Amino acid sequence: MTDRPRPLRILGIDTSCDDTGVGVVELAPDGRVTVLANRVWSQAVHAQYGGVMPELASREHVERIDQIMGDALHEAGLSVSDIGAVAATSGPGLVGALLVGLMYGKGLAQALNVPFHAAHHLEGHIFAAASEAELRAPFLALVVSGGHTHLFDVPRGGEYVLVGATRDDAAGEAFDKVARLAGLGYPGGPAISEAATRGDPQAVPFKEPLKGQSGFDFSFSGLKTAALLAHRAGATPENLAASFQRAAVQTLVNTTVRAAQATGRSTVVVSGGVAANHALREAFAATGLHVVFPGRGLNTDNGAMIALAGAAAIQAGRPASALDGGATAYAPLANA
Repeated sequence: MTDRPRPLRILGIDTSCDDTGVGVVELAPDGRVTVLANRVWSQAVHAQYGGVMPELASREHVERIDQIMGDALHEAGLSVSDIGAVAATSGPGLVGALLVGLMYGKGLAQALNVPFHAAHHLEGHIFAAASEAELRAPFLALVVSGGHTHLFDVPRGGEYVLVGATRDDAAGEAFDKVARLAGLGYPGGPAISEAATRGDPQAVPFKEPLKGQSGFDFSFSGLKTAALLAHRAGATPENLAASFQRAAVQTLVNTTVRAAQATGRSTVVVSGGVAANHALREAFAATGLHVVFPGRGLNTDNGAMIALAGAAAIQAGRPASALDGGATAYAPLANA
């Protein structure tokens, strides 16, 4: 009697910035992937600074990672011996923070004698959408978060062509800074989104950045300056939030739609922390494109997305990573 193939449980770790994330996914023999657990500890210590303090982030990862891994295994109903592969973010990110999860993941894989896969943070964000739909190339991928605003064409699995990127601030960073300017708190994405529901999106006449460009880049520094001037002129926090959100969403959606038309892609993956923004989701829903967003809890940095990236690497037949690789602050994803 032949033994039936068993599912593979993959544990993913992300400590690239200020969230300690551990997730578990199950890769079935037929290729289906299921998220079994996703536990994230979001560090509150940075709120008093209005941004992430790298040294404090690293220390808190060290203090929390054991607990978060235990919580993830408990949520999945597994013991550590049930894990068949480990994936951890190796970059890009804050090097000190990355090293915590990377070394933890390598040690765990070595102790369990299972394969280890070093994962690219942006590829993790892209494959977070695999929790909602099977991702089959070709498609476009917009990764929009506090540290990244990148638009990739994915002509084939594992191949990423950079189509456009921010020339200055990331979109999420701009949300944070405008929220701080308006006194709305940190992190800025949820604060802006909530305040915008009480404001007039036409109150401040922000111009769409880089409108009329032939390429597909993004820019948010001009919006920040315009927000500062509007704040000084007496714009209410709610009107400032609504107007800024309208302009930011407009440039993200319009640029992505033009890129889809230029490349002939009909499917777009939108991921990263800013992908949780309701106005952005509504605007993309009106484009006529097939837009795939990550599932609940998978927009911001998390370990499940890294486990999903690990599952994709295993399905594609990529070899396991060597255990002597290091963390990288700057790691371009595009390979063309």
